[in-house]
Amino acid sequence: MSQRQNISSGTKWEAIAGYSRAVKIGSVIHVSGTTATDDNGQVVGIGDPYAQTVFIIQKIERALKQAGAALQDVVRTRIYVTDIQRWEDVARAHGEAFSAIRPANTLVEVSALVSPEHLVEMEAEAILQS
Repeated sequence: MSQRQNISSGTKWEAIAGYSRAVKIGSVIHVSGTTATDDNGQVVGIGDPYAQTVFIIQKIERALKQAGAALQDVVRTRIYVTDIQRWEDVARAHGEAFSAIRPANTLVEVSALVSPEHLVEMEAEAILQS
């Protein structure tokens, strides 16, 4: 039986809402929905979906590293945006990080995220290759 590893980023919201930044079971890692919020609780890239996506991918990469993985291990991403008209900004940032990896991906518009300053939220799934 594979041991479960909960990975925390240390934010107060993980305890309040009862979630982990990422969960690793065996060779599979699930990264929670990630927004462009820094370690001090400040939103990064206000008004700029490209900057938010770049920051989000960096946060996802940090969580993956804690689980012993890397962006190269990502097999799926899901992206939620509040303005689909700006999808190309988000896609450009995603492509810069994942063009050689080419994970399965979904990008959809939602009516709102956790705060109005957040324009993008992303989830990721990775599988470690043995």
